[in-house]
Amino acid sequence: MKANVLTLEAKKAGDIDLDDAVFGVTPRADILHRVVNWQLAKRRAGTHAVKFRSDIARTGKKFGRQKGGGGARHGSRRSNIFIGGGRAFGPIPRDHGFSLPKKVRQLGLKTALSTKQANGKLIVVDVAELKDGKTKDLTAKLEKLGLKNALFVDGAEVNENFKRAVSNIPNVDVLPSQGANVYDILRRDTLVLTKAAVAKLEERLK
Repeated sequence: MKANVLTLEAKKAGDIDLDDAVFGVTPRADILHRVVNWQLAKRRAGTHAVKFRSDIARTGKKFGRQKGGGGARHGSRRSNIFIGGGRAFGPIPRDHGFSLPKKVRQLGLKTALSTKQANGKLIVVDVAELKDGKTKDLTAKLEKLGLKNALFVDGAEVNENFKRAVSNIPNVDVLPSQGANVYDILRRDTLVLTKAAVAKLEERLK
């Protein structure tokens, strides 16, 4: 399929052919759901912890007598039924990540790109570069393009001045093509790819 190529000044700079195998995949919410869950699970720290009976520094001496006290036959004060005792079934540090087949991960990225294209939320620009890393200059260019919430994906490397300018703008991110992922694409309203990014993504996903 053909798509217009724009400059950062919102002027037309030619056309580009988008590969249907990457940008024309049938949308599948189940695949996107699986990949996003996989990404979010993998990034969890998993450092949650509680103290169990063995971690509590309290006496293990039996308090009260065995019979005639009118209460239960308790021993250790470390028991989970007492205030200050250990937890019975609390969380322990662990890895929340799980494996997901490579084909599913690739299909997820293709589906995310295709969804943006189908919804008219994909813009292709010739380059994402700035002479000076001025946020004011980039903000003016984004207004011309009508962008308030967007993810820019560049080629192998991101222009340093562009990266510096973007870092001060809320709801606008920039990534190299290798860092393009389903979660970041879906969390932003518009996806902006450079011509270099299109070539890299097609090479990566074919």
